[in-house]
Amino acid sequence: MHEGCSGDFSDGKAIVDKVRMMGFGPQPLPMPLPINCVQCGKPFEMATFETECPDCGAVHGVTPCHAFDPVHVKSAGIGY
Repeated sequence: MHEGCSGDFSDGKAIVDKVRMMGFGPQPLPMPLPINCVQCGKPFEMATFETECPDCGAVHGVTPCHAFDPVHVKSAGIGY
């Protein structure tokens, strides 16, 4: 069910599952987000709604509703 911007987006796996389900995973973000990997702490640029850390392979996701603020990026874990 589509919950728009009001859904529960506190868990990284739920966020990544949501963007995958809606087909947004590989789509580019409106603007790239500079973030630090939640798992290894290394900085990288998140360019799509689902992005893997180039250093450790942790998958990070953000919903379209929250794609302008890196604070909403969550990690689903390494290799998710």
